[in-house]
Amino acid sequence: MKNKKNRFISFGIILILFLLSLIGTAGIQERPKKMTYEQAYKEAEPRVLKSLPSIRSWLDDEHFLLLREEEKKSSKLYKINAKTGKMSLFLDYDQIKKNLPGRLLPSRHAAHTKDYSSLIYSHQKDLYQYSVKQNQLQRLTAAAGEEKNPSFSPDEKYLAYTRNHNLYVLDLKSRLEHQLTSDGSDTIYNGWSSWVYYEEILGRRTRFRAFWWSPDSRRIAFLRFDDSPVPTFPLFRAKGAHGELEIERYPKSGDPNPKVRLGLVTIPEGKITWADVDEDADHYVAWPFWLADSSQLTFQWMNRDQNHIKIYIIDLETGKKKEIFAEKQASWVEFFEDLHFFKDGSGFLLRSDVDGWSHLYYYDLEGKSKKRLTQGEWSVTGISLVDEKNKKVYFTARRDQTTETHLFQVKLDGTGFNRLTEKPGTHRILVSPGGDYYLDHYSNVDTPSQQDLYQSDGTFLRNIDQSQTPLWNEYVLGKKELFTIPTEDGWMLPAYWILPPDFDESKKYPVLFNIYGGPGASTVRNSYPYLSQLYLAQEGIIIFSVDHRSSGHYGKKGVSLMHRNLGKWEMHDLMEAVRWLHQKPFVDKERIGISGGSYGGYTTCMALTYGADYFTHGYARASVTDWRLYDTVYTERYMDRPCENKPGYEFGSVMNHAEKLKGVLFLAHGTMDDNVHMQNTVQLIDKFIDLGKKFEFMLYPNQRHGFRDKKREHSNRHYVDFWFKHFLNR
Repeated sequence: MKNKKNRFISFGIILILFLLSLIGTAGIQERPKKMTYEQAYKEAEPRVLKSLPSIRSWLDDEHFLLLREEEKKSSKLYKINAKTGKMSLFLDYDQIKKNLPGRLLPSRHAAHTKDYSSLIYSHQKDLYQYSVKQNQLQRLTAAAGEEKNPSFSPDEKYLAYTRNHNLYVLDLKSRLEHQLTSDGSDTIYNGWSSWVYYEEILGRRTRFRAFWWSPDSRRIAFLRFDDSPVPTFPLFRAKGAHGELEIERYPKSGDPNPKVRLGLVTIPEGKITWADVDEDADHYVAWPFWLADSSQLTFQWMNRDQNHIKIYIIDLETGKKKEIFAEKQASWVEFFEDLHFFKDGSGFLLRSDVDGWSHLYYYDLEGKSKKRLTQGEWSVTGISLVDEKNKKVYFTARRDQTTETHLFQVKLDGTGFNRLTEKPGTHRILVSPGGDYYLDHYSNVDTPSQQDLYQSDGTFLRNIDQSQTPLWNEYVLGKKELFTIPTEDGWMLPAYWILPPDFDESKKYPVLFNIYGGPGASTVRNSYPYLSQLYLAQEGIIIFSVDHRSSGHYGKKGVSLMHRNLGKWEMHDLMEAVRWLHQKPFVDKERIGISGGSYGGYTTCMALTYGADYFTHGYARASVTDWRLYDTVYTERYMDRPCENKPGYEFGSVMNHAEKLKGVLFLAHGTMDDNVHMQNTVQLIDKFIDLGKKFEFMLYPNQRHGFRDKKREHSNRHYVDFWFKHFLNR
């Protein structure tokens, strides 16, 4: 009996343990999954969110082109019928790759004809033309120097490009090359931007291109820069035994700018007519726009103080200019990048913030106002399409909620104002050329990015794709929540946070500000957060962001407060936000962090010095530390020249607040940064050392303003480790 009883007890214990193990296993199986670092930062499998296919453009009003990157670096371009959804193969880049030399990526052609039948590739500093119909590659150039920015003429008979800072055209039928300018040098650039124009005026998307075909293919307008007055700055590439020195022409605030001329050259003769512009004047000349019939060219002029802009129209034969529009503002003006001239010659459409909010205005060619199309205390953010046939304008705006971007339409007589996108969130729009359809790239705080197709009246047609994978619901992720923070002087600051998924109000959490902070540059929007943000929140950090009063939510009226005051209002409102957070019982006041790059690096450095009583930890990349060290166009737009605004430059310099540093500040910079020179960080380090301050620093060899490849991977990993160490003690 005793042995049987013991055996029974033993069996019972075993049974109980077995049942408990089953319960435990079931609990483990049902437990929500957590993201790994690799999933969040390296797109590792299994994918929580996937990359959306690239919608290249509309091919015509009925079809758009969609690039799908397949496995094993395979890629194909598809033509999608908007009405039926039918997909057909348009370009098989895998087939093209078989005929390309070296490691050329077939989808990275430098130029293409409208129907993609002819593709231009750049290989070993020469240009090649690929015929899709013939599956044949032909070499076009074999001269010393590299051909850059190849561009087909509208009739596709010529190819224009620059080489050694001169402008050329190639007759694609005869294969004869015509040199249009001859004075290109180390300081004279024809059709190629001076650095400060590329970065601050024409934009990075131009890739330094500064020439524009006329619609009839008979002329090219181009900018000619003389960089000889611009001071040089050395960038050192630490390769080999002796390294390499790169000399950059970079005008810092108060320095001389490049001289600029505007030329019009006939094709193929090469006769140049120069616009009536004083090359030696201290001003800016940019943004040529051709009239639709090619009869005249317009360009924009701005004074060095950047508070007065004019639009001129040029006589093509004489170069004589005529003013057709002018605008002045007390703070600053900006170039009209999406100016539209009507094909019927009735006038032009522009977007201006002259009344304190960005709106659409219709003028005739004499500069007389025909109609104001939009108005109110909200901002138009861009013109998507001017449908001249139906006399409508499609545009994006932040109207009902400044944290959202929507598509609107209005008629040219000012009637018919209508919002087309309905779902709350942030919408990026691509309207078809005839205005019949639009593609909507959309997300909000609850919905990861997706691509949808609509008719132009707002009728939903179909979903193209979505980033959400079937695994998305299996992961426990924090939720992004939008709200506002009141300031003592009556402003309501848009903000968001992402709380840890297992958030417990009885616990204390560190807070990490993600920030940029520049004028008109908002970061708080109704959109889905990055996986990297969700990962840090998942690990126990409150991710937080707040937009100051001059970040764009209050129009140009708010942004103008930063005039001559960079650093002031950003820090004022950030500190207001910290005080608001301090009132929350779950916020750890000893762990308030901030991070950003470029202007965000500047804001971070200011937060750990000027705002040292509020911020305890900072991670700054590629930071501006003194506005005397940044370029003329950007800095003077907001600060005027140093000789005109000494108090503003003194306050706005991190160096002048360095003695207040008491938290943990990490600084990172690329040694070859040609935008925000590493000199900024080096001078701040020099100041810290002299003051006996502790800090952390990492340089990234041979990296520019953004880190790439293995350096980027290292930076991301170090960023996470920094916050894990200081905020989570691991």
